[in-house]
Amino acid sequence: MTARLIDGKARAAALRMRVAEEVAALKAGHGLTPGLAVVLVGADPASEVYVRSKGKATVEAGMQSFEHRLPAETPQADLLALIARLNADPAVHGILVQLPLPAQIDEAAVLGAVAPAKDVDGFHIENAGRLATGQEAMVPCTPLGCLMLLREELGSLAGLDAVVVGRSNIVGKPMAQLLLRDSATVTVAHSRTRDLPGLCRRADILVAAVGRPKMIGAGWIKPGAVVIDVGINRTPEGLAGDVDFDAARAVAGAITPVPGGVGPMTIACLLANTVTAAARANGLPVPKGLTA
Repeated sequence: MTARLIDGKARAAALRMRVAEEVAALKAGHGLTPGLAVVLVGADPASEVYVRSKGKATVEAGMQSFEHRLPAETPQADLLALIARLNADPAVHGILVQLPLPAQIDEAAVLGAVAPAKDVDGFHIENAGRLATGQEAMVPCTPLGCLMLLREELGSLAGLDAVVVGRSNIVGKPMAQLLLRDSATVTVAHSRTRDLPGLCRRADILVAAVGRPKMIGAGWIKPGAVVIDVGINRTPEGLAGDVDFDAARAVAGAITPVPGGVGPMTIACLLANTVTAAARANGLPVPKGLTA
């Protein structure tokens, strides 16, 4: 058996097209153009690439893109003042502060300063709490993309055993909340989990988000399981996921590749979140299929 490939690139392209259609409808019907502001402090090469690709995708979807590039030595007070201005700007519906931030800036203070309604990354503690209690929230982009891939692959997730390997605030915890909301039975596993391979082998859905290249081998996977690999690790051989893709493909029912799996969905979901934020800010219904 060879696992079906879950083509995140193709599915992200379809979602971006859907976003562009909804943006055009908001413009035509309500004179509303969703706007996304991206803030980059310093010149981290990887961050530069991400910011460029986000800006390009935003413009391609018909939205307004506002880029704010600040020097690496920018004081925290100046960054917080910029965020306050963006919070108050009605043309800006989404605010994304590119991480990591320089050492002199308190990441938690900055993420907490973004207005929850404009927090398209879904990192604000209010959005985390709303997601955990089943209320309307801005949902983190990577877990949202994973959920969309799973729904498309499996239809209903109700009653399925799901294991999320990794407990980060950015991926692991919100991923577990989203799976719970879709009535899966969820276990969050981590480095101190006893018999981690045995636990993973019980999963109908296995989400790997630990940041360790090829940690999860074929022996960790239940035959026929759906495997979502969130990991992007740079190795001497190139990019690798948290799952040993070649080995896992012989056991799993379906699997995301790295690259070309979850990554493209993250940016597409950022665009979708910006449309969601714009609709909510103007008292309009959120278009179906753009959020959880």
